[in-house]
Parts: sequence; structure tokens; C-alpha cells
Amino acid sequence: MTHPPTHGWPYLDVHQSRSHEPTPYEYKLAATLEEVFTHEGHELTDVVRGLNARKVHTPDGAPWTEESFRAEMNRLGA
Repeated sequence: MTHPPTHGWPYLDVHQSRSHEPTPYEYKLAATLEEVFTHEGHELTDVVRGLNARKVHTPDGAPWTEESFRAEMNRLGA
């Protein structure tokens, strides 16, 4: 659903590129990434370590690697 601009141009609907509602896995991953960014940092090694420490693994249940994280972010369009 697109809403008309309320404050002039350009208008951005934060969900405009979303092709579906996030899955429970995607919500959990996003929330955990926010926590990792806040407490561990933004470097890829920090992110992978933080996700694995919190036992938030890949969709197939494996621990994250830098390669699997990059691949998943690519798949999710991030």
C-alpha cells in the first residue's frame, strides 16, 4: 500500500522494496543484529561472533561464517 507524500518530495516508504512480510527468522535475525551492532561492533568478524554467541544461526542451523553471512545478506537483499 502506497501512501501519498506528507512532507514533500522525495518520499520514502521504508517497506517499498519488501516483497513479503518478514518471517520469524528474519525478525529474530534483525533484532539480534541490532543488539550485536550496539554491543559488539559493526565489523564482519564482530557480527559473526555476536550471532554465534547468541546462538542465532543460519537458516539451516549451522554456525555463521563470514561467507555464509555475506551470502545470507545477499539472499535477503540487504
